[in-house]
Amino acid sequence: MRGLSWEGLARPIVRKYPKFLMLFLTFVLAYALFFERNYPPLREALISMGYIGAFMAGVLFVFGFTASIATTILLIIAKDLSIVPAGLLAGLGALVGDIAIFRLIRYSFADEIRGFFRERAVRYIYRNTPAKVKSVFIPVVAGLIIASPLPDEIGVSLLAASKSISLEAFVVASYILNTAGIFVILMIGRLLV
Repeated sequence: MRGLSWEGLARPIVRKYPKFLMLFLTFVLAYALFFERNYPPLREALISMGYIGAFMAGVLFVFGFTASIATTILLIIAKDLSIVPAGLLAGLGALVGDIAIFRLIRYSFADEIRGFFRERAVRYIYRNTPAKVKSVFIPVVAGLIIASPLPDEIGVSLLAASKSISLEAFVVASYILNTAGIFVILMIGRLLV
């Protein structure tokens, strides 16, 4: 009888769940970055990017695979940069990322979104949900997701699927929500790091 090895156990998991594995590895990397936040070469590299680094962290903040790393970078740079310009620039970076997601989903996924809403279960839920609940619940849930360090793809998808949300309204909401979430992270970073 062949013994079980780590390699023998890991290979099927890697094949079956490669995206979850990549996401898990980004969490491990974010943890390692935060754990080593006072390591001089790392800290100096992040700080040397200045406000451009805050903007880039903002862009990374909205994507599932990079949200944890961006959050860690924001926590680390919070002590060395002025919070207001760093937060405003990181919010602008997050807006750039969200616009890319919004356009991709609204225009590239339009056929799949229409197909999704034709599914029996989705039609049933949609028809039996009061209009008031739909008009308030979906934007509130989407807003909470966008403001948090959770991947914005979910919140942006909820808003992009709605034809009642214009690109202009989305831009304003995205900037305000992401910037508010980033300010909270920067303030926590100021206290922790």
